[in-house]
Amino acid sequence: MPRRVKQRRRGKGSTTYRAVSHRFKAVSSYKTYDEAEKNNQCKGEVLDLVHDPARSAPLMIVRFNEQTVALPAPLGVMKGQQVEAGVSAEVKPGNNLPLKSIPDGTVISNIELTPGDGGKLVRSAGGRAKIVSHDNNQVMVKLNSKAVKSLNSNCRATVGVIAGSGHKNKPLVKAGKNFHKRKAKGLKWPVVSGTSKQASEHPHGGKQHRKRKSRTVSRHAPPGAKVGSFAAKRTGRGGKRRKK
Repeated sequence: MPRRVKQRRRGKGSTTYRAVSHRFKAVSSYKTYDEAEKNNQCKGEVLDLVHDPARSAPLMIVRFNEQTVALPAPLGVMKGQQVEAGVSAEVKPGNNLPLKSIPDGTVISNIELTPGDGGKLVRSAGGRAKIVSHDNNQVMVKLNSKAVKSLNSNCRATVGVIAGSGHKNKPLVKAGKNFHKRKAKGLKWPVVSGTSKQASEHPHGGKQHRKRKSRTVSRHAPPGAKVGSFAAKRTGRGGKRRKK
């Protein structure tokens, strides 16, 4: 009996393809954006640095007076270190400030897209961004991708580079290491191409797969046949168009 293609098995929603969030240590987010932080500063202490299977960067557990939060740890932060959060906080690695309080040229990470959302940009290991300029209520930030993004000046960010930048330099050596590395995040690996499978497992599979088949399928094809390019007008890299 033919097997269902992977996208149909994923769509069922079984635990095979579901993220193993019960193993994740904590939700990473800034503390509540209160008046004390908007007008002055709050002081906290780094209780611990922990490894979280959900992310590449280590987490720092920070306790403020009324709240304990988990944040991506910047390079150089230590257990027991005092950190500050607020508009009047000192500009040094580990402290959280609104963008309007951070001078041009400062390297930052864990940036909010809207004030109070907890941090959305530059959160992975080795991530960094740079303050380019301030203009009225907007701040221009240059991301790792070289893109320059305009953000609200009240959005918060952490000073410093996210720790763990060298994690990709360590060789995996064995395929099994890569398997368990991805399994920790609920990812399936290895990924086998459709042409390498049996005909019963994929529409592109079978002994005759070396003979090129069309990857284009009808928009009205049944779910098991919908693999490749759906109702594509043209396929390939494009190239030069013929002159009429």
